[in-house]
Amino acid sequence: MLRVLAVDDEKPALEELLYFLRADPRVHSAEGATDATEALLRINRALDAGPDGDDAIDVVFLDIHMAGLTGLDVARLLAGFARPPLIVFVTAHEGFAVQAFDLKAVDYVLKPVRRERLAEAVRRAADGAASSREVPPGRDRGSSATAQDQIPVELGGITRFVPVADIAYAEAHGDYARLHTVPPANAGAGHLVRIPLSTLEERWSSRGFVRIHRRHLVALDRIEELRLDAGTTTVRVAGTELVVSRRHARELRDLLMRQAGRR
Repeated sequence: MLRVLAVDDEKPALEELLYFLRADPRVHSAEGATDATEALLRINRALDAGPDGDDAIDVVFLDIHMAGLTGLDVARLLAGFARPPLIVFVTAHEGFAVQAFDLKAVDYVLKPVRRERLAEAVRRAADGAASSREVPPGRDRGSSATAQDQIPVELGGITRFVPVADIAYAEAHGDYARLHTVPPANAGAGHLVRIPLSTLEERWSSRGFVRIHRRHLVALDRIEELRLDAGTTTVRVAGTELVVSRRHARELRDLLMRQAGRR
């Protein structure tokens, strides 16, 4: 069960958040802090008692806009801890989802908080805490798959975290990218995120994503077919045919050959 710290400098919002958290059967205890300094002191005291002790904090539900240090500042400080608690951002502002992704947040809940949405965040935190407990000594909890291998997407005013492993390819839309998943999401239109394709290419190169065109980044293991026809190279990914630019064609063929040789 989770030991939770909720942080919000607006007392009514904090009390409502604590009420919902304490009513969740997966939460062992939920305490509140009204500013970043108090939160950091509580987390430090818990760590001094031992990361596996009765006072250890598993997850921090963290407001972003606070007087003094912001929630993002707190998350950056916690990321430097040897075994930091997991982070769930709770905020009235939609525009920080990308930073939440960079800081490996477990979830991103928009105010006003709905009980059902918060319950989903608690479930994600519980899954993340369970994965963290299985991480070998010497690795930090922030490296767990739950926190690291997801990307926040916004749909209908709700921010959800999509596993990177479900993404077949990404398509450039100016400073945005559209993510196409398996199975298809959002009636096949994919998820539009405020991240340039070049940034995704840099972040996901170690996860088997390769650039095949200025418009497309694909997951190598999602390529179903490679075809050369009249000098044009195409691939089929998740049932969709995509053109491979000439500058990327040879490199892609070599990668696919090496991948086939390892099977």
